[in-house]
Amino acid sequence: MPKNTVTAPLAPMEPDDVAAAFAYIRAMQADDIDTACAVADDTGPELHRLLVDVAARVFIPITAEDDCDGEPCAHSFLTAALGRLLLELLCHGVCLAGARNVARTIILFTENILTEDNGDVADVLRQLGTAGMKQAMEAHPAHRPTA
Repeated sequence: MPKNTVTAPLAPMEPDDVAAAFAYIRAMQADDIDTACAVADDTGPELHRLLVDVAARVFIPITAEDDCDGEPCAHSFLTAALGRLLLELLCHGVCLAGARNVARTIILFTENILTEDNGDVADVLRQLGTAGMKQAMEAHPAHRPTA
């Protein structure tokens, strides 16, 4: 069976990139199209890449379980493969490749996988954004976000 670990750790995002990506995701989750459009306009074509970077940071830790009670099992390989497939679709799939669809996929993943029953999706997205910003600031301590 193939190993399913992520072979290279994800490099921390820049603080401005984290701020822009999560501002867009939170605006989409709140159905605030005006704010989402403003963020998209400010960020430009780079927004899609930023959202895919966020998706990788959300999906991979959840789907890349390496073992079951210390031993690799079929389930762990399957979840890792599904996580990689979802990221591949977000990068190259025609129907999911737009920034709006990547953000919606992150929101749906958060709603269906990361929140408890009747959980607050907006709160989980805020927590994810805060964690991403903390990692970015630790990696780039002299950089302060402008967004």
